[in-house]
Amino acid sequence: MNAEEMLLENAMPEDDPNENVNSITDIDTPRWGPHHAGAKILASQYTCGKRVQETICVVLTLLLLIYNGYNLVTNFDPQRWYIFFPAALLGILTADFASGLVHWGADTWGSVEIPALGKGFIRPFREHHIDPTAITRHDFIETNGDNFAITIPPLASMAYRFYVDSQYEVTANYSWDCYIFLLAIFVSMTNQIHKWSHTYFGLPWYITLLQDLHIILPRKHHRIHHVAPHETYYCITTGWLNYPLETIAFWSGSERLITRVTGAIPRSDDMKWSQKRD
Repeated sequence: MNAEEMLLENAMPEDDPNENVNSITDIDTPRWGPHHAGAKILASQYTCGKRVQETICVVLTLLLLIYNGYNLVTNFDPQRWYIFFPAALLGILTADFASGLVHWGADTWGSVEIPALGKGFIRPFREHHIDPTAITRHDFIETNGDNFAITIPPLASMAYRFYVDSQYEVTANYSWDCYIFLLAIFVSMTNQIHKWSHTYFGLPWYITLLQDLHIILPRKHHRIHHVAPHETYYCITTGWLNYPLETIAFWSGSERLITRVTGAIPRSDDMKWSQKRD
């Protein structure tokens, strides 16, 4: 079996993304979809309290982005236009690596049973592997709330400095603030980009163009991660860093080190949920 056939055999079917049909054998299997026993339990654990937290985080992040963006625009020096491009590139690369680090950490370690963190943060990662396109049924708040929350501390710090700093200090920190602002935008949009990589119908043409040009995470590229046991290609903002990190065995090497030091078994909780049956 070649690599393309292996991908089709083991990854989420593109043509029928919310069913439990294997794309080659057409045999029903409990591995994927909203009817999987584990997926139903995990989906039911999305609470009203979590919804409120996500809504507050999205609103607060948008307000901070507007305030900081306004200050960056009003303090822009046309003679220093060139700083925008390296700031944008570094922001994208940092966001891509950070998305991989968080994705790998939540996929590989921890448990849904961990107080507060488990159901609030790890639960969506467990659900995603047994119902990969559940994310396409989530609205903007549920999809992006956690990512928006991550950006609040740096954006709030930037807003405070814009409020209290002198003009000299604002100018001195301008390049760094551009980087942090663009990084915050890319981090905020990472799970929306991830959602698009699982959406096979009805995407705007410009989103599919960005995917085809690999400016954002392409659908076929991300399918590599969804080959069980989900141990590769963790970066989900652009996916640019996936191949280099696999080449140096960054994730597998980190797992061996952690297992040697702590005895923890990678993806043990993930496997437990995937094996649940009604």
